[in-house]
Amino acid sequence: MTESVSPYTDRRQRHAADMMGMYLFLGTEIMLFGGLFAAMALTRLQHPAEYVAHSRELHLWIGAWNTVILLTSSLFAALAVHAAREGAGRAAARWLGATAAFGLGFLALKATEYTLEFREGLLPVTGGDGALSEPVQRLFMHLYLVSTGLHAVHLTIGICVVTGLAWRLRRAESARAIPVEITGLYWHLIDVVWVFLYPVLYLAR
Repeated sequence: MTESVSPYTDRRQRHAADMMGMYLFLGTEIMLFGGLFAAMALTRLQHPAEYVAHSRELHLWIGAWNTVILLTSSLFAALAVHAAREGAGRAAARWLGATAAFGLGFLALKATEYTLEFREGLLPVTGGDGALSEPVQRLFMHLYLVSTGLHAVHLTIGICVVTGLAWRLRRAESARAIPVEITGLYWHLIDVVWVFLYPVLYLAR
């Protein structure tokens, strides 16, 4: 019987490898959203007046509240990482639970915003595009729906991961920091993407 050999000589090496893998994954996500941001920038350069006009059709204050919610959730995620590094598993679970709850609050507000836009005929979907009469307006709303929808999908995945991790840690006296740190990095990426989406889409007025 052969003895299995770990590729890592110590815990620090494993931690570095895990973090490197996560950074590579985050890099691919940045390239994905980077393409969408490039498309928005090009649209604004080619059609500045129309871009500004259609930005005004979005619900500024819903986007603002969602920005506050996500920034607060990012603080909770950072506190969860700090608790995990201190070995406080239950505290980390509580902060992760708060992170997931605020993420759900974001999705609830976003669903409300989508509903309003559908009723106003602004969404480029069947039955919801009655007010989209201009090609640039349709392009803008396509970019808006794809970018915010993709962000919502990533946020939903993040909520599931955060909730699962919080459930695992709910009765733990101690916690391994690596899973919480990796989850926190993913959550912070979601927040950073929104921090850029909000001014590019909502504040171009």
